[in-house]
Amino acid sequence: MNVVLCQTNIVWEDREANFERISNLLASAEIPAQSLVVLPEMFATGFSMNVGKVAEAAPSQAEAFLQGLAKQYDGLFIGGVVREAEGGDEGGRKGCNQSVAVDPTGQCLARYQKIRTFRNASTNEFAFYQRGTEVVTFDWGGFKICPLICYDLRFPELFRRGAAQGAQLFVVIASWPVARVDHWLTLLRARAIENQAYVVGVNRCGEDPNWDYPGASVVIDPHGKVLVNAREGEAVVSAEVSIEVVDEWRETFPALVDLEVE
Repeated sequence: MNVVLCQTNIVWEDREANFERISNLLASAEIPAQSLVVLPEMFATGFSMNVGKVAEAAPSQAEAFLQGLAKQYDGLFIGGVVREAEGGDEGGRKGCNQSVAVDPTGQCLARYQKIRTFRNASTNEFAFYQRGTEVVTFDWGGFKICPLICYDLRFPELFRRGAAQGAQLFVVIASWPVARVDHWLTLLRARAIENQAYVVGVNRCGEDPNWDYPGASVVIDPHGKVLVNAREGEAVVSAEVSIEVVDEWRETFPALVDLEVE
């Protein structure tokens, strides 16, 4: 399967500008049919805590944009959207930070809501976005795929839940800052090695009012080898992944047989 990483410099809180930017980036690349194409976390607005402005009710413009791309390129598209919560929770949180997977028919194959929301003095996501509760998996291109989001990467137990569901490829979309880029790359490799799975990490580049972003979107194989790295700046890069690589390694070194999930 061909995996395409679309690394963008997201325009702050401007959906139309980001739709145009992504469309132009993809148009400049060769994307075979039936590819898996991944966009960053909150690709339409940036990592904004202005929930009243960036959160959308269903059907949302961001999801409609993903559906259009999936049909145009005859592939599976995964990207980060912001949905309005159905009523606030006990903390008054009104937004949902989600990763959505859309197939070429426009069908949503998976909707994952970020379980670990980020606590930070300047961008306290925890105060504005409701936490999800369930890790999800779905099938595409011969793989069982598990989508996760940014800060989730620091919590290996979430990946273990996905592995227990049979995940062979993890997709992590992110707004991960340049100050911790070494953590980003190290943790992505660790999640691939310990789960004997491919890990696709797609991060944004550029800057917003709070952070600078390094890009560094990657595909990592089950042995921890980096197959492609988009490095800095806007880019569309790709790598081939093979389910046989996962199966052979798990058979040769059957560590997951000993997997226990609390």
